Amino acid sequence: MRLKFDHIETFMMVVRYGGIRKASERIHLSQPAVTARIQGLEDALGVSLFDRQSKGMQLTKRGEILLRYAQQHVQLRNTIELEVADPATIDLHLRLGVSETIVQAWLPDFVSAFRGAYPKATVEITVDISVNLRQSLLDRSLDLAFLMGPVSDYSVKNVTLPEFPLGWFASPNVDLSADPAALFAAHPVVTYARHTRPYREMRTQLFQRYGAQAALFPSSSLSAIFRMVSSGLGVSAVPKTLAEPEIQAGRLRAFDPGWQPEALAFTASYLDDADNGIAARAAQIASTVATTFR
Repeated sequence: MRLKFDHIETFMMVVRYGGIRKASERIHLSQPAVTARIQGLEDALGVSLFDRQSKGMQLTKRGEILLRYAQQHVQLRNTIELEVADPATIDLHLRLGVSETIVQAWLPDFVSAFRGAYPKATVEITVDISVNLRQSLLDRSLDLAFLMGPVSDYSVKNVTLPEFPLGWFASPNVDLSADPAALFAAHPVVTYARHTRPYREMRTQLFQRYGAQAALFPSSSLSAIFRMVSSGLGVSAVPKTLAEPEIQAGRLRAFDPGWQPEALAFTASYLDDADNGIAARAAQIASTVATTFR
């Protein structure tokens, strides 16, 4: 009996994605080729790995045993590769999802540090709001996400990242009332996208403090928020560190309405899979980079 490890990896993909079709899309093989690999593995072992009488791809008892050993083997192989091999020789592809706040802050530093550790690595970056990044992570179309977390799911590991304290900012040309109620009645609040935690928290705070007179202008682009505020179209609560260059350039000024929104909390979240060891390494690199960001 000779086992082919690519057949075992294909078997793991079929189990992970719940069927031949999804596995074939993930590993870029035709469905007949995936089916042939599973059949070849069963022929080599002399057992059935899936119950084909049941709905979907249900593992047999022998299939469950193979899955446990296959996961251990993949984890050992990846550990050897990451711990023993010269990092300059490791060819990696990291599918990374990022909230725009991180893009505007320390993402370039992270990519530089990650590529410094793994020179042959490629990084595929998706920028989106956290709710979409979370779903993409759970759908396994991302390996790692820097998002407003943590992600509460048994399959996900979360590494806590430094928070972003928020401050209130406006254009220097805007006349701000000393009365917060009058201020927010006169100037809309330009804030994060509608389906985000900061938007929900801002909406709740403004309503509780000033009633329905405060208007919200949500935006999925942090760059657009800065431009709208610097143009005098509204005020906003944004990360203080990101607003500092705008203040120095004379495009924004800070003000205090007597309260501050909660700081933005982020995590580096990744799937806790046997073959996703590089995401765990990348999350630790992100934690180091984010901690030193100013």
